Amino acid sequence: MHSSTDAAVVAAEAAAHIAAESDCPRHDTAIILGSGWSSAAEAIGSAVAELPMAQVPGFAQPTAAGHGGTITSVHVDDQRVLVFAGRAHAYEGHDLARVVHPVRTAAAAGCRRIILTNAAGALNRSYTVGSPVLIRDQINLTGRSPLVGPQFVNMVDAYSPELRDTAQRLHDALDGGTARNTLAEGVYAGLPGPQYETPAEIAMLATLGADLVGMSTVHETIAARAAGMDVLGISLVTNLAAGITSDPLSHDEVLESGRAAAGRIGDLLAAICHSFATTVGPNPYRDR
Repeated sequence: MHSSTDAAVVAAEAAAHIAAESDCPRHDTAIILGSGWSSAAEAIGSAVAELPMAQVPGFAQPTAAGHGGTITSVHVDDQRVLVFAGRAHAYEGHDLARVVHPVRTAAAAGCRRIILTNAAGALNRSYTVGSPVLIRDQINLTGRSPLVGPQFVNMVDAYSPELRDTAQRLHDALDGGTARNTLAEGVYAGLPGPQYETPAEIAMLATLGADLVGMSTVHETIAARAAGMDVLGISLVTNLAAGITSDPLSHDEVLESGRAAAGRIGDLLAAICHSFATTVGPNPYRDR
Protein backbone atom coordinates (compact mmCIF):
# COMPACT_ATOMS: atom_id res chain seq x y z
CA MET A 1 0.00 0.00 0.00
CA HIS A 2 1.86 3.04 -1.28
CA SER A 3 -0.83 5.73 -1.52
CA SER A 4 -3.91 6.90 0.34
CA THR A 5 -6.04 5.65 -2.57
CA ASP A 6 -4.49 2.17 -2.40
CA ALA A 7 -4.98 2.10 1.38
CA ALA A 8 -8.65 3.05 1.07
CA VAL A 9 -9.27 0.36 -1.55
CA VAL A 10 -7.66 -2.37 0.55
CA ALA A 11 -9.54 -1.19 3.66
CA ALA A 12 -12.82 -1.41 1.75
CA GLU A 13 -11.91 -4.94 0.61
CA ALA A 14 -11.11 -5.94 4.19
CA ALA A 15 -14.36 -4.45 5.49
CA ALA A 16 -16.34 -6.31 2.83
CA HIS A 17 -14.61 -9.58 3.78
CA ILE A 18 -15.42 -9.04 7.47
CA ALA A 19 -19.04 -8.16 6.64
CA ALA A 20 -19.45 -11.36 4.63
CA GLU A 21 -17.83 -13.60 7.24
CA SER A 22 -19.70 -12.03 10.18
CA ASP A 23 -23.02 -11.62 8.35
CA CYS A 24 -23.06 -8.00 9.51
CA PRO A 25 -22.91 -5.24 6.86
CA ARG A 26 -21.94 -2.51 9.33
CA HIS A 27 -20.23 -2.35 12.71
CA ASP A 28 -20.49 0.41 15.29
CA THR A 29 -17.34 0.45 17.42
CA ALA A 30 -13.83 -0.96 17.03
CA ILE A 31 -11.36 -1.99 19.71
CA ILE A 32 -7.67 -2.68 19.15
CA LEU A 33 -6.19 -4.77 21.96
CA GLY A 34 -2.52 -4.18 22.72
CA SER A 35 0.05 -6.24 24.60
CA GLY A 36 -1.46 -7.82 27.69
CA TRP A 37 -5.04 -6.92 26.76
CA SER A 38 -6.12 -10.04 24.83
CA SER A 39 -7.36 -11.91 27.89
CA ALA A 40 -9.83 -9.08 28.55
CA ALA A 41 -11.64 -9.69 25.25
CA GLU A 42 -14.06 -12.31 26.57
CA ALA A 43 -15.72 -9.79 28.88
CA ILE A 44 -16.75 -7.46 26.05
CA GLY A 45 -19.67 -9.47 24.65
CA SER A 46 -20.79 -12.54 22.72
CA ALA A 47 -18.56 -13.44 19.78
CA VAL A 48 -20.46 -13.94 16.53
CA ALA A 49 -17.52 -14.61 14.21
CA GLU A 50 -13.75 -14.83 14.57
CA LEU A 51 -11.34 -14.43 11.67
CA PRO A 52 -7.56 -14.89 11.55
CA MET A 53 -6.02 -11.57 10.55
CA ALA A 54 -3.82 -13.29 7.99
CA GLN A 55 -6.92 -14.26 5.99
CA VAL A 56 -8.29 -10.71 5.75
CA PRO A 57 -7.09 -8.46 2.87
CA GLY A 58 -4.24 -6.15 3.84
CA PHE A 59 -3.60 -7.59 7.30
CA ALA A 60 -0.34 -9.00 8.58
CA GLN A 61 -0.19 -11.59 11.34
CA PRO A 62 1.32 -9.90 14.43
CA THR A 63 4.61 -11.38 15.57
CA ALA A 64 4.95 -9.70 18.98
CA ALA A 65 4.13 -11.94 21.94
CA GLY A 66 0.73 -11.21 23.46
CA HIS A 67 -0.87 -10.18 20.15
CA GLY A 68 -3.36 -12.89 19.20
CA GLY A 69 -3.87 -12.02 15.55
CA THR A 70 -7.66 -12.38 15.27
CA ILE A 71 -10.59 -10.14 14.34
CA THR A 72 -13.81 -10.86 16.20
CA SER A 73 -17.30 -9.53 15.58
CA VAL A 74 -19.01 -9.19 18.95
CA HIS A 75 -22.63 -8.54 19.96
CA VAL A 76 -22.99 -5.89 22.68
CA ASP A 77 -26.69 -5.21 23.25
CA ASP A 78 -27.94 -3.78 19.94
CA GLN A 79 -24.45 -2.85 18.75
CA ARG A 80 -21.80 -4.78 16.85
CA VAL A 81 -18.19 -4.33 17.92
CA LEU A 82 -15.06 -5.25 15.95
CA VAL A 83 -12.31 -6.50 18.25
CA PHE A 84 -8.79 -6.64 16.82
CA ALA A 85 -6.71 -8.89 19.08
CA GLY A 86 -3.24 -7.56 18.43
CA ARG A 87 -1.66 -5.11 16.03
CA ALA A 88 1.21 -4.84 13.58
CA HIS A 89 4.07 -2.59 14.67
CA ALA A 90 6.40 -0.56 12.50
CA TYR A 91 9.34 -2.20 14.28
CA GLU A 92 8.26 -5.53 12.76
CA GLY A 93 9.22 -4.10 9.38
CA HIS A 94 5.77 -2.94 8.27
CA ASP A 95 5.08 0.36 6.55
CA LEU A 96 2.68 2.68 8.33
CA ALA A 97 -0.15 1.95 5.91
CA ARG A 98 -0.05 -1.63 7.19
CA VAL A 99 0.19 -0.47 10.80
CA VAL A 100 -2.97 1.66 10.58
CA HIS A 101 -4.85 -0.72 8.27
CA PRO A 102 -7.09 -1.98 11.13
CA VAL A 103 -8.19 1.59 11.83
CA ARG A 104 -9.04 2.27 8.20
CA THR A 105 -10.79 -1.10 7.93
CA ALA A 106 -12.88 -0.26 10.99
CA ALA A 107 -13.86 3.08 9.45
CA ALA A 108 -14.77 1.35 6.18
CA ALA A 109 -16.84 -1.15 8.19
CA GLY A 110 -18.95 1.69 9.58
CA CYS A 111 -17.35 2.21 12.99
CA ARG A 112 -17.89 5.70 14.31
CA ARG A 113 -15.54 5.36 17.28
CA ILE A 114 -12.49 3.33 18.16
CA ILE A 115 -10.92 2.28 21.46
CA LEU A 116 -7.14 2.00 21.21
CA THR A 117 -5.44 0.08 24.01
CA ASN A 118 -1.79 -0.54 24.70
CA ALA A 119 0.76 -1.56 27.28
CA ALA A 120 2.85 1.35 28.48
CA GLY A 121 5.68 2.23 30.77
CA ALA A 122 4.93 4.84 33.40
CA LEU A 123 6.96 8.00 33.85
CA ASN A 124 4.38 9.47 36.19
CA ARG A 125 5.26 8.24 39.67
CA SER A 126 1.64 8.41 40.82
CA TYR A 127 0.70 5.55 38.46
CA THR A 128 0.73 1.97 39.71
CA VAL A 129 1.55 -1.15 37.70
CA GLY A 130 -1.61 -2.94 36.60
CA SER A 131 -3.72 0.23 36.43
CA PRO A 132 -5.45 1.59 33.31
CA VAL A 133 -4.75 5.21 32.38
CA LEU A 134 -6.77 7.28 29.91
CA ILE A 135 -4.69 8.93 27.19
CA ARG A 136 -5.43 12.66 27.20
CA ASP A 137 -2.95 13.63 24.47
CA GLN A 138 0.04 12.23 22.63
CA ILE A 139 3.57 13.08 21.55
CA ASN A 140 4.55 11.39 18.29
CA LEU A 141 8.32 10.95 18.48
CA THR A 142 8.59 8.42 15.67
CA GLY A 143 9.27 11.17 13.14
CA ARG A 144 6.63 9.70 10.82
CA SER A 145 2.95 10.00 9.93
CA PRO A 146 0.60 7.49 8.27
CA LEU A 147 -0.91 10.29 6.19
CA VAL A 148 0.27 10.93 2.65
CA GLY A 149 -0.26 14.24 0.88
CA PRO A 150 -1.85 17.48 2.12
CA GLN A 151 -4.10 15.98 4.81
CA PHE A 152 -4.00 18.66 7.49
CA VAL A 153 -5.86 16.84 10.24
CA ASN A 154 -6.78 18.79 13.37
CA MET A 155 -5.23 16.96 16.34
CA VAL A 156 -6.70 19.16 19.07
CA ASP A 157 -8.75 16.84 21.30
CA ALA A 158 -7.47 13.87 19.31
CA TYR A 159 -8.63 11.75 22.23
CA SER A 160 -12.32 12.53 22.68
CA PRO A 161 -13.08 14.42 25.92
CA GLU A 162 -16.62 13.03 25.83
CA LEU A 163 -15.43 9.42 25.60
CA ARG A 164 -12.91 10.05 28.38
CA ASP A 165 -15.67 11.43 30.58
CA THR A 166 -17.76 8.32 29.88
CA ALA A 167 -14.86 6.01 30.70
CA GLN A 168 -14.12 7.94 33.89
CA ARG A 169 -17.71 7.76 35.08
CA LEU A 170 -18.00 4.04 34.37
CA HIS A 171 -14.65 3.23 35.97
CA ASP A 172 -15.65 5.11 39.12
CA ALA A 173 -18.93 3.18 39.23
CA LEU A 174 -17.12 -0.16 38.86
CA ASP A 175 -14.75 0.76 41.68
CA GLY A 176 -17.50 1.95 44.01
CA GLY A 177 -17.18 5.65 43.26
CA THR A 178 -14.33 6.34 45.68
CA ALA A 179 -12.12 9.30 44.83
CA ARG A 180 -8.92 7.32 45.38
CA ASN A 181 -9.87 5.01 42.51
CA THR A 182 -10.49 7.77 39.96
CA LEU A 183 -9.13 6.77 36.57
CA ALA A 184 -5.94 8.69 35.87
CA GLU A 185 -5.26 10.57 32.62
CA GLY A 186 -1.94 11.30 30.97
CA VAL A 187 0.11 12.12 27.89
CA TYR A 188 1.38 9.15 25.86
CA ALA A 189 4.71 9.36 24.05
CA GLY A 190 5.06 7.06 21.05
CA LEU A 191 8.57 5.88 20.13
CA PRO A 192 9.57 3.53 17.31
CA GLY A 193 11.20 0.77 19.43
CA PRO A 194 11.70 -2.14 19.53
CA GLN A 195 14.33 -1.50 22.21
CA TYR A 196 13.16 -0.09 25.51
CA GLU A 197 14.11 3.46 26.41
CA THR A 198 17.26 4.48 28.23
CA PRO A 199 17.04 6.35 31.54
CA ALA A 200 18.29 9.47 29.73
CA GLU A 201 15.53 9.15 27.14
CA ILE A 202 12.96 8.77 29.90
CA ALA A 203 14.29 11.91 31.58
CA MET A 204 13.92 13.76 28.26
CA LEU A 205 10.34 12.50 27.82
CA ALA A 206 9.44 13.63 31.32
CA THR A 207 10.76 17.09 30.49
CA LEU A 208 8.53 17.12 27.39
CA GLY A 209 5.47 16.37 29.52
CA ALA A 210 5.00 12.65 28.88
CA ASP A 211 3.38 10.44 31.52
CA LEU A 212 3.44 7.19 29.53
CA VAL A 213 5.66 5.68 26.87
CA GLY A 214 5.11 2.93 24.33
CA MET A 215 5.66 1.79 20.75
CA SER A 216 2.19 2.02 19.19
CA THR A 217 -1.08 4.00 19.11
CA VAL A 218 0.13 7.42 17.90
CA HIS A 219 -0.12 6.54 14.20
CA GLU A 220 -3.46 4.78 14.71
CA THR A 221 -4.87 7.87 16.40
CA ILE A 222 -3.76 10.08 13.51
CA ALA A 223 -5.39 7.72 11.00
CA ALA A 224 -8.59 7.50 13.05
CA ARG A 225 -8.93 11.27 13.28
CA ALA A 226 -8.28 11.56 9.55
CA ALA A 227 -11.16 9.12 9.03
CA GLY A 228 -13.45 11.19 11.26
CA MET A 229 -13.61 8.66 14.09
CA ASP A 230 -13.82 9.51 17.78
CA VAL A 231 -10.91 8.00 19.71
CA LEU A 232 -10.65 6.66 23.24
CA GLY A 233 -7.13 5.65 24.26
CA ILE A 234 -6.40 3.49 27.30
CA SER A 235 -2.93 2.46 28.43
CA LEU A 236 -2.37 -0.38 30.86
CA VAL A 237 0.63 0.46 33.03
CA THR A 238 2.69 -2.71 32.84
CA ASN A 239 6.00 -1.42 34.15
CA LEU A 240 7.74 1.63 35.52
CA ALA A 241 9.96 3.27 32.91
CA ALA A 242 13.75 2.99 32.93
CA GLY A 243 15.28 5.21 35.57
CA ILE A 244 12.01 5.36 37.52
CA THR A 245 12.90 1.91 38.82
CA SER A 246 16.17 0.02 38.87
CA ASP A 247 14.47 -3.25 37.91
CA PRO A 248 15.27 -4.55 34.40
CA LEU A 249 12.49 -4.30 31.81
CA SER A 250 11.13 -7.34 29.98
CA HIS A 251 8.23 -8.17 27.68
CA ASP A 252 7.29 -11.07 29.96
CA GLU A 253 6.64 -8.51 32.70
CA VAL A 254 4.35 -6.62 30.33
CA LEU A 255 2.30 -9.74 29.55
CA GLU A 256 2.08 -10.82 33.19
CA SER A 257 0.79 -7.40 34.23
CA GLY A 258 -1.89 -7.69 31.56
CA ARG A 259 -2.97 -11.13 32.74
CA ALA A 260 -3.18 -9.92 36.33
CA ALA A 261 -5.38 -6.96 35.36
CA ALA A 262 -7.51 -8.82 32.78
CA GLY A 263 -10.68 -8.94 34.88
CA ARG A 264 -10.60 -5.26 35.76
CA ILE A 265 -9.84 -3.94 32.31
CA GLY A 266 -12.25 -6.39 30.68
CA ASP A 267 -15.07 -5.14 32.88
CA LEU A 268 -14.17 -1.55 31.98
CA LEU A 269 -14.18 -2.23 28.22
CA ALA A 270 -17.50 -4.07 28.50
CA ALA A 271 -19.07 -1.21 30.46
CA ILE A 272 -17.86 1.33 27.90
CA CYS A 273 -19.27 -0.68 24.99
CA HIS A 274 -22.61 -1.15 26.78
CA SER A 275 -22.77 2.61 27.35
CA PHE A 276 -22.42 3.20 23.61
CA ALA A 277 -25.40 0.93 23.01
CA THR A 278 -27.60 2.77 25.49
CA THR A 279 -26.56 6.36 24.73
CA VAL A 280 -25.82 6.36 21.01
CA GLY A 281 -28.38 3.88 19.76
CA PRO A 282 -28.14 1.49 16.83
CA ASN A 283 -26.14 2.32 13.73
CA PRO A 284 -28.75 3.49 11.19
CA TYR A 285 -26.61 2.18 8.33
CA ARG A 286 -26.01 -1.33 9.68
CA ASP A 287 -28.80 -3.07 7.79
CA ARG A 288 -28.56 -1.13 4.54
